[in-house]
Amino acid sequence: MVFSSIVFLFRFLPIVLLIYYLIPNKCKNLSLLFVSLIFYSWGEPKYFIIMIASIVVDYMASIIIDNNRDKKIVCKLALTASVIFNLGMLFFFKYYDFFISNINAVFGLDISLLRLVLPLGISFYTFQTMSYTIDVYRGKVSAERNIINFGTFVTLYPQLIAGPIVKYTDINVELKERKINYSQIQDGIETFVMGLGKKVLIANSAGMLWTEVQALGFDNISTPLAWLGIIAYSFQIYFDFSGYSLMAIGLGKMLGFNFPQNFNDPYISRSATEFWRRWHMTLGSWFREYVYIPLGGSRVKPLRMYFNIFFIWFLTGFWHGADYNFMLWGLFYAVLLVIEKSGFIKILDKHRTFSHVYLLFMTLMGWALFSITDLSQLGMFYKKLFVFTGGTDFIYYLKNYVIILIVAGVLSTPLLRNFYNRISKDAMWIRISIVGIILVISVAYLVDATYNPFLYFRF
Repeated sequence: MVFSSIVFLFRFLPIVLLIYYLIPNKCKNLSLLFVSLIFYSWGEPKYFIIMIASIVVDYMASIIIDNNRDKKIVCKLALTASVIFNLGMLFFFKYYDFFISNINAVFGLDISLLRLVLPLGISFYTFQTMSYTIDVYRGKVSAERNIINFGTFVTLYPQLIAGPIVKYTDINVELKERKINYSQIQDGIETFVMGLGKKVLIANSAGMLWTEVQALGFDNISTPLAWLGIIAYSFQIYFDFSGYSLMAIGLGKMLGFNFPQNFNDPYISRSATEFWRRWHMTLGSWFREYVYIPLGGSRVKPLRMYFNIFFIWFLTGFWHGADYNFMLWGLFYAVLLVIEKSGFIKILDKHRTFSHVYLLFMTLMGWALFSITDLSQLGMFYKKLFVFTGGTDFIYYLKNYVIILIVAGVLSTPLLRNFYNRISKDAMWIRISIVGIILVISVAYLVDATYNPFLYFRF
């Protein structure tokens, strides 16, 4: 079940909110745990046991750590068990076939592949629960003794499938005591609808252009259409993921939680360094806090710092998927970050227009690498971008999609949002009208839609 579906909007969500607001405060976490497990099991009930196992293992590991602070070996063993379990589950479901395929290719073997369906959200909730156990080990928080509260943290349905990656320290206070008022619910609804509009009206529309370009075949398109296609994909993945994150944040507000921001207008950045402070912020924060800084971060000699950057970005790419293109995508950004840290960032800081052009160009190159998993097709697509192939095919697609591309470009900046906040600050009717229009149009689209993908389900 996805947020941008009729079933969720008009069946699941209204029932859940009605029950949640009516029951006593002491029962709210139990109800959230119950409905979150239903949400998770909606499409894949066979993986229900994995979620329960994740709750039990990390709950027990944290209790053992908290009860044995004076016994370092016990604490280390408990932490190790938690990390091995979480990474083991992630490896088994997400990477097993990748490694077996490579072993078969290298050694000429014929080991059978499992061809397992990836459990929804496993890349997100494994990182989330690991961060909790690590924080308990570090003494940043005490272990959660109430398994209902802990289970609620792990399964909380708004951020379960695709983040933001919410650490226990982000919401531990709200898990125990939170207040829900009318203004917070209203803010949550508005945030959710804005995210819904981003995903349904912008991401889906831009995504159809990229899908059509792929269907034509990269060897059959002109160079202008290739550029048009990758620009469309860059809008699709941004509005798809940032829209879903906004919906999650809005749902959190309706339930009394404040989830961390996940996107901050990344396409207005002037360097790759700045881009990754604005894109998927909770993932970047996770890797920085739990991997990069423990390795020494930037407080080490230059060569070691560059190694840390390459290692982190290899992991970041591999986290996104078990394909070589994702590893190359991560290493692509590692190279850019190393170049910038080596002094290029000073040039970018001095030349505003050049720095924006540089970042947008590099981002498009990165998204091509990210989107196309077949490396031979990827090479063909890059060739189309830089070895000019004429044709008039792009005119047809430009006529059909020019409006949505312009709208997406404007909405990728804070200009329209700032204007909206200014004019609606003291005129609630304007805000309500705009939100209502977006909701009605989005629902109308969903009722008639045959194209409604969610890109981050594959991660």
